[in-house]
Amino acid sequence: MSDPFFFGYGSLVNRRTHAYPEAHPARVTGWRRAWRRSPRTNRCLLSAVPAPDDYIDGLIASVPGADWAALDAREGAYARHDASRTVTHPVGRNLDIAIYAVDLDAFPVPGDDHPVLLSYLDVVVQGFHAEFGQAGVDHFFDTTEGWHAPVLDDRSAPVYPRHQQLVEEETALVDAGLARIGARIIGL
Repeated sequence: MSDPFFFGYGSLVNRRTHAYPEAHPARVTGWRRAWRRSPRTNRCLLSAVPAPDDYIDGLIASVPGADWAALDAREGAYARHDASRTVTHPVGRNLDIAIYAVDLDAFPVPGDDHPVLLSYLDVVVQGFHAEFGQAGVDHFFDTTEGWHAPVLDDRSAPVYPRHQQLVEEETALVDAGLARIGARIIGL
């Protein structure tokens, strides 16, 4: 029996944030990315939300020995959902694939007092750039819901626990994407 996989669509697209061995670019249909308000942190988190006519590009990676404990702890706010039949991938066999998503009733649409962390966004965009290039970065910004929420500039003192060092080109990609969608940046 082969190992199961997860489908990552946010920070899990960035291979620097995890050490899962077998990873491949992939696409899931029937979902869309959206910023949702976390009642625990008063900040936004990125979730997949059901959307029958949409898709998300991301990364699948194997979970050796079906040992979900570490990943479930990392994704503690989310529930695992079966996405096996909705993921297109380059692996030449059928896979068991899970996607993490929050309960939409418990994690509502964010307001002005629930910002997106820039240090988190940096990690996500760095991953999309590495996997999908400029087109992937543009698609991330264009197809994610909830950009009305402000973006908290915490780059000088990153709050996101898996923040990464970005090179100048990567920082410019994030900043240009935010400017293009008209995001509102606020300070710490």
